[in-house]
Amino acid sequence: MNNEIAVIFDMDGVICHTNPYHSLAFREFFSARNLSPTNEEFAEHMFGKSNSYILSHFLKRPVTGEEFLQMEEEKEGLFRKIYEPHIEPIAGIVNFMTDLKSNDVKLGVATSAPRANLDLILGKVPIRTHFGSILASEDVKKHKPDPEVYLKSAANLGVIPEQCLVFEDSFSGVSAALNAGMRVVGVLSSHTIEELPPCNLYIDNYSDLSYGKIRELFVS
Repeated sequence: MNNEIAVIFDMDGVICHTNPYHSLAFREFFSARNLSPTNEEFAEHMFGKSNSYILSHFLKRPVTGEEFLQMEEEKEGLFRKIYEPHIEPIAGIVNFMTDLKSNDVKLGVATSAPRANLDLILGKVPIRTHFGSILASEDVKKHKPDPEVYLKSAANLGVIPEQCLVFEDSFSGVSAALNAGMRVVGVLSSHTIEELPPCNLYIDNYSDLSYGKIRELFVS
């Protein structure tokens, strides 16, 4: 393997701490349907899950086709409206990405969220030009924990899985990266260490991270 490495970021809970706003949007969405999920149910069945899974789980029936597309747009539209005034990157991530890019690390973003959500955040956080691969839910057929989005990211970046490090915050996301054969940093924005599969490193934010620290993860 050559010395080239790639770092791939999930978005929700990794680039921005969006999950509280997704919760608010889902609460409004479900309230209109006389449903009131608990915080525990959200933690178990929302964070890191696809909208297809979330809607089918809480509505207790399959949600597919045109109905799914309409419901997804309703909920995600609520999210974008609620979150737009509050967009703020997790501490240190912009400087960290700049450091990686200046050291010729290839960068990608791979999210289960719709492209419109990704565009909203990349329109506010000045990192879009850093990415050599940008993938959202519309770009894959299988969602996390399936490794498709990470394997496709690696192909876009011209590297193999063993050259990739993924930043993830959810059980399904970490599992997807591990299933792709990649190293993983667990971002503890939504879950505790105990609630995630084993990662190579755990962080609360990016303030103490640097290219040098990331490089060390590829030595072992």
